[in-house]
Amino acid sequence: MPFLNFGTLFESMHFTLEFEDPATKARAGNITTDHGSIETPIFMPVGTAGTVKAVHQKELKEDIEAQIILSNTYHLFLRPGLEILKKAGGLHKFNGWDRPILTDSGGYQVYSLAHRRKISEEGVQFASHIDGSKQFFTPEGVMDIQRSIGADIIMAFDECTPYPCDRNYAKKSMEMTHRWLKRCCDQFDNTKPNYDYKQSLFPIVQGSVYKDLRKQSAETIASFEREGNAIGGLSVGEPEEEMYTHTEIVCDILPKDKPRYLMGVGTPANILENIALGVDMFDCVMPTRNARNGMLFTWDGILNMRNNKWKDDLSPIDQMGSSFVDQAYSKAYLRHLLISKEILGAQIATLHNLSFYLDLVGEARKQIKAGTFSYWKDRTVKQITQRL
Repeated sequence: MPFLNFGTLFESMHFTLEFEDPATKARAGNITTDHGSIETPIFMPVGTAGTVKAVHQKELKEDIEAQIILSNTYHLFLRPGLEILKKAGGLHKFNGWDRPILTDSGGYQVYSLAHRRKISEEGVQFASHIDGSKQFFTPEGVMDIQRSIGADIIMAFDECTPYPCDRNYAKKSMEMTHRWLKRCCDQFDNTKPNYDYKQSLFPIVQGSVYKDLRKQSAETIASFEREGNAIGGLSVGEPEEEMYTHTEIVCDILPKDKPRYLMGVGTPANILENIALGVDMFDCVMPTRNARNGMLFTWDGILNMRNNKWKDDLSPIDQMGSSFVDQAYSKAYLRHLLISKEILGAQIATLHNLSFYLDLVGEARKQIKAGTFSYWKDRTVKQITQRL
């Protein structure tokens, strides 16, 4: 029987570069998948365990207008488990989300579980954070797991190095990530999707904060000619300027005609600065996690809603915000809910922050198309980073 490259047969994701800002490297484009299109630059709300915390899917679609969400391979593998997901027909049918989904490969969890994992050339052995059971992830196995989960965009298995990181370790880790990538691609290309839609595989650039390693890694993963590329190992504690330096190095190497995804970033200001460097896709737990703790991002600046100063402030949450919650609820009411530990407080705050993030990248797209992104970005960063 002749060899069939299922990865090529089932390719579907397509990226169209539509606009480029004349004063920066910012771009606006469109990604098409079998579950719909995504306008870039885009922020992806994080739904680690198949749910964006405190937000219903109807709200994600109609109020926040999310175009894509992110879920995590490690967490879904442990709970609810692959058998349930396969029985449901994949994550889309299991959680009722009919738009695109991206899954992280679990590489970041390998990084965060440093005290309970062992890395070898073959893969990673780790203890479940749920019950302590021993598990083993290989590049091939992670591809199969993500086939079972059924995300539209899946990530290669990598090792995310910590910061700071010894150069020798960073080099060895990067080289192993590249070898793992070859195994991921082979497994992906020799298998087919489990469900009636197609999937795409993104490699991940590593190299810590060493310019020559970042350059080498970007060149290596670009040579695999996948449908998109990701940048990992940043936003792990390094100074912001280091993040921007290495993002720029990588974006200057990665092909222009494919989307670039900066993993785990970040603050609203981080997102705008990295859009200016040529990044198209972002995700971060910050808007949801910070919302539950009472921190709101607004067009006027950052609010700590637990502060006493908002106790009797009956003005809207964000006077410039476009979300329905911005005008429907006052600062005083939201503070009351959060202080009282009412579930509605976490819901309102989360809806607000996610709406702000999506509005932010949406406005960035408009400014790129208008050719005014650079001036708008500099003015907006100053405004949104001030503490109110």
